[in-house]
Amino acid sequence: MSHYDILLKPIYSSPASEVPQDIELPAGWGLSWHQLETFKAIQDPNIDVIFNTAMTGDGKTLAAFLCVLYGHLAAVALYPTNELARDQEGQIGGYTRTLQLSQEPRLSRLSGEVLEIYAETEGLRKSAAIETRASQSEILLTNPDIFHYLHRGAYLTKNYSPDSLWNRLDKQFDLFIFDEFHVFSAPQIASVINTLLLIRCTNRRKKFLFLSATPNEDLLKRLKLAGFRCKEINPISENKYRFPDREEECHELEAQGWRQVSRGIQLEFISLEPTGKASETWLQENSQLILSQFQKYPGSKGAIVLNSIAAVKRLTPFFRELLAPYGLVVAENTGLTGKEQKERSLLADLVLGTSTIDVGVDFKINFLIFESADAGSFIQRLGRLGRHESYEKEGEKIHFKKFTAYALAPNYLVERLFQGESAPLVSGGTCDRVFFQETIREKYRQINNFQGYYKRWGAVQSMKLCQQLTHPTIKEQYADASQVFKKACEEVFETLLKNKYGQVKGWEKDWQQLSGKKDKGNPIAEDAISFRGSSPLQCGLYDVTESNESDRFKTYDLPGVLSHLDIEPMTAVAFMQLIEETAQRTGKPIAKGRFKHCLGFMKLREYRQEKENWNFTYPGNLQAIADAWKVQVLVGIQVWQPANPWIREINQQLKKQGLVCYVIPRPVAEVRSRLRLPMHFQIYPIKDQSSLHDATAPYAIGFSQSALLLDTLAYWFKSKGGEVWVL
Repeated sequence: MSHYDILLKPIYSSPASEVPQDIELPAGWGLSWHQLETFKAIQDPNIDVIFNTAMTGDGKTLAAFLCVLYGHLAAVALYPTNELARDQEGQIGGYTRTLQLSQEPRLSRLSGEVLEIYAETEGLRKSAAIETRASQSEILLTNPDIFHYLHRGAYLTKNYSPDSLWNRLDKQFDLFIFDEFHVFSAPQIASVINTLLLIRCTNRRKKFLFLSATPNEDLLKRLKLAGFRCKEINPISENKYRFPDREEECHELEAQGWRQVSRGIQLEFISLEPTGKASETWLQENSQLILSQFQKYPGSKGAIVLNSIAAVKRLTPFFRELLAPYGLVVAENTGLTGKEQKERSLLADLVLGTSTIDVGVDFKINFLIFESADAGSFIQRLGRLGRHESYEKEGEKIHFKKFTAYALAPNYLVERLFQGESAPLVSGGTCDRVFFQETIREKYRQINNFQGYYKRWGAVQSMKLCQQLTHPTIKEQYADASQVFKKACEEVFETLLKNKYGQVKGWEKDWQQLSGKKDKGNPIAEDAISFRGSSPLQCGLYDVTESNESDRFKTYDLPGVLSHLDIEPMTAVAFMQLIEETAQRTGKPIAKGRFKHCLGFMKLREYRQEKENWNFTYPGNLQAIADAWKVQVLVGIQVWQPANPWIREINQQLKKQGLVCYVIPRPVAEVRSRLRLPMHFQIYPIKDQSSLHDATAPYAIGFSQSALLLDTLAYWFKSKGGEVWVL
């Protein structure tokens, strides 16, 4: 195996030139340049949208909440996962204690699960529960999903005006914070743009703050097109970072008030074939390397961050057995990890997970092994290392002596970085973080950004909101706002919504014809106006491998179950009864709403060592369907997996469902490659009657929003006068 490594220089962030008069900081505290600039931009009446693109670990969260913590305004903060929102809840609480505030802002966290339980325990409707929590908070932590559905008029009965909730929420809060926004794809970005336009057109000017070390240029461009006054706070372009070569330079910068964001890191690239279990196999074969890290540097703490939950579940017991004889504790850190298990993981020596929550923050580390799905996740995960020089263990301060990272990288990336005369990196060399991150973005496989989605599907939600603004109860109130909103959406999404007489109804008629469900709603349009799309393949899961009883109830998509899980089927009645029994035994309520539309229910016994083979099947001929190159609703789809004893029960339910889908007449591997699909893009193999016995499924299928995204590519090429299949 070829050996490539580089030394990444330390990172120092520029101090602010001043501290605002209305901010009192504790002794020894200072603000970074970008934190002050963010504070000033939020207070500037001539700025609507702020992008803070400071590096990972440079205090973007504090920058976002300074105005709120010191009582200037109230904020809604939106996080892509509930786990991240819960993590930020603790971090903000830490700020209030550290800053020694005389009056702490009231803080509430709102997720679908929290909302359901709160509504039930307080005897409220969900709309009343949202209103109550919001009215009692200066900081409301939630996710963009809830925020999106509020502005679509969800959680309301037909007797309420569509703006009953969002109008009050938008008036109460002045700042809307979107964190880690880079993880969203085109449908979510389109939804956020629509919501921002609705707020601007129906309310007084508000502030919108986007936090991400890897900003989205599409979003910035379209917000400017819509007339938002935008400001980008970019420490890199303003030369507000330093990367010293020598220890003396570090001391000089610290004396001048520069804050160390990251220590120097020894980064080694492990070149692997981009196959499913390559990283997992390497970790097992090189497990002694991890043991030697602990032996060579006593007191070390490490993290292994992978792309696959199943791989983490298989590797965690492997490393527990390996390291237990040496008194080393191994824990898990995934999005499925329960609260108590997560708290225990902070005391571990090594954590394995798919999530970087706590890693490099509460769980301080000096070595990291990580996979990445793209340039953004590579930069974000590496940014978790080197933030802290020490940690406390049983009252004793343990100092880290060295910071080491191993990037489990696809071989093509390593070749582009180090091989050839024009290779940007030299093994054994030294590199500053700005050049390194730019190089990673340039050389990593460029994934499809679905540029055409905005024009093709982005205006669907716009029309739904236009329709909402003409509701009889609010039509007069928002008469002017409706026209302004319509015009702004047409500019942003480059789509004419036509005149008021046929504009919305005309489009809905087209989509009903596409869906073939004229008398049963419009599933294609529903997927287009939802935030993440529907989940027609979602299953309810009782995870016996989870140590905390209350956290054993989860949802999991059927393709993941078929590939990775050894399960035992359950009835819906037995599953719900088990929820009730567990809630009574533990004294903790368990939200049941997420299981309402599950395809099936099952008990997870263990994660399989090898990925199982399977594919979808269609009872007719797929050729004509695929040749149509459009989103369709198909009925009769089932799963083929001969050795599976419980698949017949799932198929009985699955084949009855009308599924929004897009079929491409090529095998999945070819589609992924030619369309440059993201690693976790949900596309699967499917066979029809004529290909049941083929070794490889000749067709690929995407469901829900994945279907809309695939349609976007065909639509984009047709609109440019090209063939559908040209990549």
